Amino acid sequence: MPRRPTAGGAGWIRFPRTRFRRVSSLRATFTLSFAAVAAAVTVLVGFLSYDAAARLVRVDQQTVFAEVVQDLRDQVRERALYPADFAASDSDHDGPLDDIIRPSRTDVQVLGPGGVIVDRGSPPLPVRAADRAVADHGTAGGLDEHKEVDVRGDRYRVATVALGGGRGAVQVAQQFSDTEDLLRELQQRTVLLVAAVVVAAGLFGWWLARRITRRLVRLAGAAEDVARTGRLGIQVPVTGYDEVGRLGRSFDRMLVRLAQSEEDQRRLVQDAGHELRTPLTSLRTNISMLRRIDELPPGVREELVADLALESRELTDLVNELVALAAGRSDTEPVRRLDLAELAEDVAIVARRRSGRDITVTARGDTTVEGRPTALQRAVSNLVENAAKFDRVGAAPIEVVVSGRRPGAEAGVDPSAPGAGHPGPARVEVLDRGPGMADEDLIRVFDRFYRAADARSLPGSGLGLSIVREVATAHGGAAFAFRREGGGTVIGFTVGVQRAGDGGR
Repeated sequence: MPRRPTAGGAGWIRFPRTRFRRVSSLRATFTLSFAAVAAAVTVLVGFLSYDAAARLVRVDQQTVFAEVVQDLRDQVRERALYPADFAASDSDHDGPLDDIIRPSRTDVQVLGPGGVIVDRGSPPLPVRAADRAVADHGTAGGLDEHKEVDVRGDRYRVATVALGGGRGAVQVAQQFSDTEDLLRELQQRTVLLVAAVVVAAGLFGWWLARRITRRLVRLAGAAEDVARTGRLGIQVPVTGYDEVGRLGRSFDRMLVRLAQSEEDQRRLVQDAGHELRTPLTSLRTNISMLRRIDELPPGVREELVADLALESRELTDLVNELVALAAGRSDTEPVRRLDLAELAEDVAIVARRRSGRDITVTARGDTTVEGRPTALQRAVSNLVENAAKFDRVGAAPIEVVVSGRRPGAEAGVDPSAPGAGHPGPARVEVLDRGPGMADEDLIRVFDRFYRAADARSLPGSGLGLSIVREVATAHGGAAFAFRREGGGTVIGFTVGVQRAGDGGR
């Protein structure tokens, strides 16, 4: 920060730093740019037009004057003429003077021998020594020309032509100051016209910029409202089908996605908090019993320790599934092409080792899809674990059927039957021979933390099938569940035709 010493030299004075903030907007930039371009074009066109017009007028005037002087020289060379022949009092208007005045409206002054003025011009022209010499010249057609002569404040070009034989001379003058005055007036009008065009261009540019940026201003206002209030349900004005309209629709979809994500997060936190209370309360109660574990009978001790182990395991499973559910909604995993049948076979190998159950995998049609491998593997694994948990008898194998997009090629396979290959989305089904589900359970089985009445005594958190639905939705498909003919349940999901993440959410 700049300082300077005081008068005593012992102290310093701080000068406040001034910050200049340049205020700018797209509307102002567009207006100034439009006006600048219009000004540049108008000035260029005006300058070129004026220059061409001025050049044309000047050249034309000079050409006419040169022709008049040449005609006069031709006349005095062809025949002997005297100063009286150029008298202004010619009543017939057929003399040499009329031939000079008619085409150019020039001023003519006639000189006698020695340069004496015989017939004054209007206005009178100055007679110089060179003009007198021409009047006494012996050769007809002798010429003395003056480019610029001041006559009573006006500027003239003057040419003096000798009559020959010392008889005198004729002075021809053309006023060009009035032409210059005319060109000067034209220049002023051109400048005024340019200024008017620039102002009109600025006003039109402002109007056009206001019309174009009006929707952008509304979008900016909506974004500022969202940033200020934190509310994602603000209505975004969307009009038109140009780039601004596309921006508005994209911004509106983004707000909808953000609002949905915020609502899902809030609901997940509420549901998770509700589900975590039960195991935590049980753990707190059992931990309080540990203070007097020495007073409890051996059987009660074992039961207490078993309850602690069970509750901690369920709490761990619940936390793991919450983490899996949150990770399942992430779009960070890259999408790649994979074979659903091979993925289901990998899941079945792990499930056979963990549960000891017989699990079969059947593939029909082309089962290659584009998706996120980890998320799809988690969904299939949850379906298999769910079937193994509810089919406790385990008399029949758990069947995993993966059907592709094309109709099945196997003989005797009905393409419209469940599990058969079909031209629609790829399909994964897990079939068991468990007790099945009631109709009201089939409707809510994919809700978070929902557990059927006959399954509440079994381990689990009610999040496994919810994760399946999240994964299916993220891949442009849907989850489904229905009772299996002959007993049991069929639960599965589809993988949509579009790439995952293109709008599945």
